[in-house]
Amino acid sequence: MNPSHTGFIFPGQGSQKVGMLADLAEGHAQVIETFTLASDVLGYDLWALIQGGPEGDLAKTDIQQPAILTASVAIWQLWKAKGGFDPAIMAGHSLGEYSALTCAGVLSFTDAVGLVQKRGQYMQTTVPIGEGGMAAIVGLDDEKVVAACEQAKEDEEVAAVNFNSPGQVVISGHTKAVARASELCKEAGAKRALPLPVSAPFHSILMKPAAEKFFLDLKTVQFNPPEIPVIQNYGLESVSDPDKIRENLVSQIYNCVPWVDTINKFSNIGITQVAEFGPGRVLAGLNKRIQPEMAVMTVNDCASLQDALA
Repeated sequence: MNPSHTGFIFPGQGSQKVGMLADLAEGHAQVIETFTLASDVLGYDLWALIQGGPEGDLAKTDIQQPAILTASVAIWQLWKAKGGFDPAIMAGHSLGEYSALTCAGVLSFTDAVGLVQKRGQYMQTTVPIGEGGMAAIVGLDDEKVVAACEQAKEDEEVAAVNFNSPGQVVISGHTKAVARASELCKEAGAKRALPLPVSAPFHSILMKPAAEKFFLDLKTVQFNPPEIPVIQNYGLESVSDPDKIRENLVSQIYNCVPWVDTINKFSNIGITQVAEFGPGRVLAGLNKRIQPEMAVMTVNDCASLQDALA
């Protein structure tokens, strides 16, 4: 990989699974040490939970967020310990932005773990269970999805919030409004409208009260200028001012994740290959649909780590 033409990306919620990073941990004590640091912040044994489950606990937003962040940062730290290079640019999908900012030196790891735990708690409790939801719309132009959401609102909220790849948009809002918008999308030609197994309407305007609470926590944590540029979800820019980075993280909670635009921006600045640091390969799959000519690899186990280092 050529560092000046390489970007690193970090996954968000949904990429976790019981048993992740097990083979990396077997030969690398540093991985366990990273999870031990996270456990000290969280107040429970994160590594034991990730390896043993139950899966239902790992799926809880306030556990899932620190688990994925810790996994991503552990892989990055191992990469650096083995002589891996710094990329030209970084980005993360929603929660993954915190992984990117941590790896770029904006946040200390322990501060980031505490922040995403609180972020998850606020996002989970802001809207009562059952009153909010999300759905993935497949096979419909973005403009038609946005129009369907506007038509479906009535006296509730629903909006397109994750522009993940061409033909894949996630909508979020009040449960009934999401259902109405889903039906309108199918009538407009969508191949599928799939309710997502989440318990809150992430990235919708309904999350604004969570963002306002979270801002108070963000103000207590030190932010540094990034050592590696990070394109933030909100604003689609690499920002050097720590206060502006903090403000963008607040806005990110209740605004859309423009992932297609993020990867297109990578391409526009000369990035020809990306590596996904974290569990799973969700972003790698999206990237192949956004920029088919851009080389993609994942780094999440011993074999893929060695491939990337080579």
